[in-house]
Amino acid sequence: MMEQADPAVAAALRGEAVRQAETLELIASENHVSPAVMHAMGTWMTNKYAEGYPGKRYYGGCEYHDTAENLARDRAKELFGCRFANVQPHCGANANISAFMAMCSPGDRILSLPIKSGGHLSHGLKPNFSGTFYEIHDYELDAETERLDYDHIATRAREVQPRMIICGYSAYPRTIDFAKFRAIADEVGAVLMADIAHIAGLVAGGSHPSPFPHAHVVTTTTHKTLRGPRGGLILSDDEEVAKKVDRKVFPGSQGGPLMHMITAKAVAFGEALRPSFRDYAAAVVANAKALAEALVEHGYRLCTGGTDNHLLLVDLQPRSADLTGADAEAWLEQAGIITNKNGIPNDPRPPMVTSGLRLGTAALTTRGLDESHMRKIATMLDRVVDSQGDAAVAAEVRGDVKSMCAAHPLPH
Repeated sequence: MMEQADPAVAAALRGEAVRQAETLELIASENHVSPAVMHAMGTWMTNKYAEGYPGKRYYGGCEYHDTAENLARDRAKELFGCRFANVQPHCGANANISAFMAMCSPGDRILSLPIKSGGHLSHGLKPNFSGTFYEIHDYELDAETERLDYDHIATRAREVQPRMIICGYSAYPRTIDFAKFRAIADEVGAVLMADIAHIAGLVAGGSHPSPFPHAHVVTTTTHKTLRGPRGGLILSDDEEVAKKVDRKVFPGSQGGPLMHMITAKAVAFGEALRPSFRDYAAAVVANAKALAEALVEHGYRLCTGGTDNHLLLVDLQPRSADLTGADAEAWLEQAGIITNKNGIPNDPRPPMVTSGLRLGTAALTTRGLDESHMRKIATMLDRVVDSQGDAAVAAEVRGDVKSMCAAHPLPH
């Protein structure tokens, strides 16, 4: 149908389908959804305005939208073991906007890890809403271990006396101790917000400790390790917090919810409630550890020395003083290995260049790849980087990538 309706768009869709089918996706924030989730995103649910919440809509004709949203909310609560869920945020940043608005006033102090050390731009970057409307203060990683230093965080909290402390990161490969964060927050009377966008699937699958009962409010994306559609989610165990969050999602920061995406969230949460998802989450972590070990054997330095979750951060500087994340990303893409350049702690290079690569195993695991494949992928990655993007090497590796992808097709 698309071929006749819009050939130009149809060509882009065909090209992207082939690209995903024939490349290895190692970007830590990406995954491959099931056909059921993909179908839900393209249904009649997209045709309807449903401002408000189930049972309290500002438009008529929302009976089945209420059903879908209630399914998504109930499944999210069961999945994460909490009492309240708002499934309407359009994305993770929107979820964070609403959580900030619910728990803080403009000008309040917020304590978070800066983006240069593995935090997220919505945790305080100056051009972002968070850096514009709030007074942001940083805590840092330990300079030697590159891990969270809870004594340092407690000291910073005493100095800053923040209204909110944020934990949860976009490039931190180690386990987060939510209980320690809550103790720090309680000592200074702060709200604890956990942004688990990257590790939500691992939390849901029992492969990372849960932020509950420690965090006052939890935000996340619904894609990444959770393997759902692109969207946001806010969770809480506190009724008063939940009421504030609901008001700040709608009408505070959004209008009509994207009901086709909420329906897809319901499908994805249902998939994540199956026993097989626990096996998936465990395999994601096992694959990340295997990939990390193999890269170390090839002579790469990993920030923090390894990983406890789905991602690893590769420091390229020891390989060559001139080697950048941007170069490595481009070379690897030519070989069919999709990664993203990423800053390392105290990176001397700018964000569009960087000295590191961030790698993740969520999408590879969805394809059914295991620890033996991770070792092969590490070897392929090393060949490309070591050749400095030599075209012949890239072409040879691309052939190996296509063979691996053909043997382990995308969900269908």
